[in-house]
Amino acid sequence: MSVNLLGLDGEALEALVSDLGERHFRARQLKRWMHRLGESDIGRMSDIAKSFREKLTGAARISPPAIVSDSVAGDGTRKWLLDVGNGNAVEAVFIPETNRGTLCVSTQAGCTLACQFCSTGRQGFNRNLSVAEIIGQLWLANRELGALPGGERVISNVVLMGMGEPLLNFDNTVSALRLMIDEDAYGLSRRRVTLSTSGIVPMIDRLREECPVALAVSLHAPNDSLRDRLMPINRQYPLAELISACRRYLGRAPRDFITFEYVMLKGVNDGEDHLRQLVELCSRVSCKVNLIPFNPFPNSGFERSSPQAIERFRGALGAAGIVTTTRRTRGDDIDAACGQLAGKIHDRTRRVVKVERTAP
Repeated sequence: MSVNLLGLDGEALEALVSDLGERHFRARQLKRWMHRLGESDIGRMSDIAKSFREKLTGAARISPPAIVSDSVAGDGTRKWLLDVGNGNAVEAVFIPETNRGTLCVSTQAGCTLACQFCSTGRQGFNRNLSVAEIIGQLWLANRELGALPGGERVISNVVLMGMGEPLLNFDNTVSALRLMIDEDAYGLSRRRVTLSTSGIVPMIDRLREECPVALAVSLHAPNDSLRDRLMPINRQYPLAELISACRRYLGRAPRDFITFEYVMLKGVNDGEDHLRQLVELCSRVSCKVNLIPFNPFPNSGFERSSPQAIERFRGALGAAGIVTTTRRTRGDDIDAACGQLAGKIHDRTRRVVKVERTAP
């Protein structure tokens, strides 16, 4: 069976080229054609020797995931549903803004973590995505958005905040990250590639050593008791361990802060005690807080905090010297907002997720 070239980072491409009897610079040429120019036809790679193109055509292919549907929201947010085989489909979202364009990428078909306020987590888990399926989302988005070689970059930022926990698909995620920051491929700055994690402490340490990019942590609760209920992964890696891992990560991070994401849930994590605890927690590490108004989905069991509660949090955190933003809800009319991505997953976990109402 032929190899999918989209699934090979620089080192793997060099190994393939070498196995085919060619010199390493051919790997750089292939990366430029595939990733920088978006070429899918090996035969059209005109500065590569015809003999090598013929040899490569018999051994390899360039195959991104197939597009199942393409939706555009009223605010310009665009969502693709992508077929990843065996009845599974994942979602990627492009968010256009005045001074940047951000692509939200998925790393798993579903998610094992069962965070209560997340539509993906409710759906279950099927499998990890391959490197080709992860990087293929960026490859496809560039093509669909009309990104032209030598023109202005359409996608300036990538966030691994789509379906799945990136650090539980560590090797494939890191290979995809290396392609995103490779100057011969997408050439994105490490500062413009953000990985969001629920807090897999050993993998945060591995990421620090192997491919440090900007780090966002899904916090969502300021104490262990509440976080245990909202995010079961906290029972394995409680807040003290997570904060220590964040401090270690800053030693090699491309930014001098960690972003904490905090979804605002009415009557659950938006009380005065929660605010006081959050300020104290954030004082332990250099951080920025991104407050996220909850985006509803069917049978979630949660409601969005009031604008007044969100503003109270923003003001108090800011007064404590903590840089704080409120995320603007984008794409909610096509279920493309934070926490709404669901795709189509054949759950292999056979779990039953119970919705708990939590006390302040």
